[in-house]
Amino acid sequence: MSPHPIAETVASLLPRAQAELAELVAFKSVADFDQYPKSESEGAANWVADALRAEGFEDVALLDTPDGTQSVYGHLPGPAGAPTVLLYAHYDVQPPLDEDAWATPPFELTEREDGRWYGRGSADCKGGVLLHLLALRALKANGGVPVSVKVIAEGSEEMGTGGLERYAEQHPQLLAADTIVIGDAGNFRVGLPTATATLRGMTLVRVQVDTLEGNLHSGQFGGAAPDALAALIRVLDSLRDKDGSTVVDGLPGGAGWDGLQYDEGTFRKDAKVLDGVGLIGSGTVADRIWARPAVTVLGIDCPPVVGATPSVQAGARALVSLRVPPGQDAAEATALLMAHIEAHTPWGARVQVEQVGQGQPFRADTRSPAYAAMAEAMAQAYDGQEMQFAGQGGSIPLCNTLASLYPEAEILLIGLSEPEAQIHAVNESVSPDELKRLSVAEALFLQKYAAAR
Repeated sequence: MSPHPIAETVASLLPRAQAELAELVAFKSVADFDQYPKSESEGAANWVADALRAEGFEDVALLDTPDGTQSVYGHLPGPAGAPTVLLYAHYDVQPPLDEDAWATPPFELTEREDGRWYGRGSADCKGGVLLHLLALRALKANGGVPVSVKVIAEGSEEMGTGGLERYAEQHPQLLAADTIVIGDAGNFRVGLPTATATLRGMTLVRVQVDTLEGNLHSGQFGGAAPDALAALIRVLDSLRDKDGSTVVDGLPGGAGWDGLQYDEGTFRKDAKVLDGVGLIGSGTVADRIWARPAVTVLGIDCPPVVGATPSVQAGARALVSLRVPPGQDAAEATALLMAHIEAHTPWGARVQVEQVGQGQPFRADTRSPAYAAMAEAMAQAYDGQEMQFAGQGGSIPLCNTLASLYPEAEILLIGLSEPEAQIHAVNESVSPDELKRLSVAEALFLQKYAAAR
């Protein structure tokens, strides 16, 4: 059977998409301007804006959001009476971590022997920007885009600072749409078409523990002087049970996942767990990563090993993340987390807990007509395979904002962040075959969705 014309067009456009993704990956668009210059993010934003203008988008604008970053907006009018579809991605990326641990430079898109394209943001989520562009180009080459399209490319999703959320609340008509396609999720694995049905929310807190006016000689004072670093370690340890399950006083932690399951052996391989090291928590893997809260210590400020002196530490600080599953309120979870930390701080140590980020969990209505159209499109793009529903442990706080602003809108989550992509880690990569198939699926979805309205 000959390929669908849409698929043929996408395949022909893939080399151009690779070159464009290389241009976009080259911007060090980490939305933490203490780490990377703001000009890097501005450069990426302008690249996206120029790409939208080149595709005929109107009203293209760089939106100055309240957190000091920019989101890129554009509108492509469709036929009279056609529904409006909002396509979302984000151009900001996570820091590259240890650049020396990358096999190739993180901000140079590099095709390796395995055929994947490596670079920070290649999958999460600059690849999502190219996914939308490819789908729209394929439609334009095969009869035109049958819907009105809005594109929004966020500039600070990875920071969790909520700039676009606040902007959308202040300008509620800007992103109004009949259906919203969030291109920031991923297939359960390469080649298995998947729609993400749930997202965990998140809260981020900074914990400061102080015990002394200044550091002390550990030989002269150690054993009686209260050690702030030891106090902090004890507090952080209180957030896990013996089996590693997250424990926050008052926060339920026993929910289950009844959808697609995640084989434990496959998870160990995907997560690259070292031989002999056990997984943490209880229940199925899907329970643990999609249906239950999960605490992670993201960083600790304390003396490094190299250059450390024999001192009792007067102060120590940590950044703690709590993923919040659907069915729980992130604000309530934040309050419980802060109260837990304060209650479990030992020795009367002074503790300050500051919230620095928060996003609500999300659950999609998978019975909607848009999901039926996407299932048909996915099956066609993936050679007859049935679309699966999975959860995702990560957070996209904007989903809940959009669901609140536009309660009648259908929200679908797809994307390029399958397990092999190693998003947020060193050696992040994207599968060009996934980019091709998902672009075909999105284009076919827009056709089928328009026809069904």
